[in-house]
Amino acid sequence: MALFLLFAASILLAATAHHVPGQEDFLSIDCGLDAAFSGRMDTYTDIPYVSDGPYIDGGENHEIAADQQESGLDADLLTLRSFPTGTRNCYALPAQSGAKYLLRMQFLHGNYDGNNKSSSSSPVQFDLYLGTDYWDTVQNGSYWWSEAVFVAWASWVPVCLLNTGRGTPFVNTLELRQLEDSLYPDVTADLSMSTFERINLGANTTTRYPDDPYDRFWWRRASSSWAYISTQSPIVQLEHDSFDVPVSVLQRAAIAVGNDTVLNVLTWEGYKASLMFKVFLHFADFQKSQLRQFDIYFNNQRLDNYSPTYLTASSVQSSGWSKSPDGVYNITLAANNVSVLPPMMSAYEIYSLIAHHTQRTFSKDFDIMMSIKHKYGVIKNWMGDPCFPVQYAWNGVKCSNTTDNTTRIISLDLSNSNLHGVISDNFTLLTELRFLDLSGNSTNGPIPDSLCKKNANTFIFRKNWC
Repeated sequence: MALFLLFAASILLAATAHHVPGQEDFLSIDCGLDAAFSGRMDTYTDIPYVSDGPYIDGGENHEIAADQQESGLDADLLTLRSFPTGTRNCYALPAQSGAKYLLRMQFLHGNYDGNNKSSSSSPVQFDLYLGTDYWDTVQNGSYWWSEAVFVAWASWVPVCLLNTGRGTPFVNTLELRQLEDSLYPDVTADLSMSTFERINLGANTTTRYPDDPYDRFWWRRASSSWAYISTQSPIVQLEHDSFDVPVSVLQRAAIAVGNDTVLNVLTWEGYKASLMFKVFLHFADFQKSQLRQFDIYFNNQRLDNYSPTYLTASSVQSSGWSKSPDGVYNITLAANNVSVLPPMMSAYEIYSLIAHHTQRTFSKDFDIMMSIKHKYGVIKNWMGDPCFPVQYAWNGVKCSNTTDNTTRIISLDLSNSNLHGVISDNFTLLTELRFLDLSGNSTNGPIPDSLCKKNANTFIFRKNWC
């Protein structure tokens, strides 16, 4: 986390043996954009943005206040969707199950409601959940962004905003980017990360797409205790690089000033005591005539004795996930006694752990329920995960752990829900379903034989049993 700054099958992309990134892997949502518009093209990146209407059931569209619409402000921050009703409101974003993604949300209150909540003295605060897992707490005094790297566990990614009593949740943009499977190997189906910072130490501006094919934000950071060096020479990136840092980022670096042999990169404090951090540090040297060698310290513990490779990308990461007893963290590079040149660094990334403590609905059941939701236009409270957390389980849905240690849907009551059309075969695909009530609706056509054969005594259609 850092402070700075329709539903159609065509949305889901076919899997390929080797994923090549590009705009076709981007879903860019301008929240609050009128659904009557076909979308807009970002003037800097040429990335098309679409309305969030198809991806959310609730909320209200707004524009930030006229006096907050500064020249140069990104167009996707001018509008937003707020959620004044309901404790939890969730987006459902299409994904490829098993693929790796970066998800970014941006928040700019902009006094859209005239209540001056964009003031840092009385900021809006609310929680974000990635599926059933706590992700981040938005603390919006001015601008805030939250970003997660994760593996999709189903064909839909639920992203929820939770009202915690500190103001009305809202969001300006959602940006979903598919990543190479080889990137960030620490991220698996059972481990996700929340971005704390991603910094380009030698940059003049923020770097993103097209320089970064995954549209990661590399923010600029400057310090009076650093000097800066750069090169126009190409930087070699090894095959299967785990981070694929943009060449333009690696062509600049910060070094210690003058005769100083220590580069104090960053000291920070975790805003929650429970946070656990991991760091990724990125290097490339621009010369090879003199020795540059230094010790890398994270929280005063040495990670490595390191010499950056000449014009070749290289990275060092901390092992495990770290929690400091006092909540304070630091990254320091110190030249050793044989080094001729001072330490240098091009970029760093800091992530906090997104813990997987809460169960999820079996992925195939989740996908089937989403197809039923879209076929019949069910709204109710059908958002987020169907079964968890229990207090937000979908209306009419009952779940149970099964013998294979997954949570399956065992009962579904859609009676008197104003359903129209034929009865879908998708109900059959809920393999553990023991009770189904579709009575009191305006369905038509034959009852699928597969449903009646499945469990004729506990499935109710229209006015009669099977």
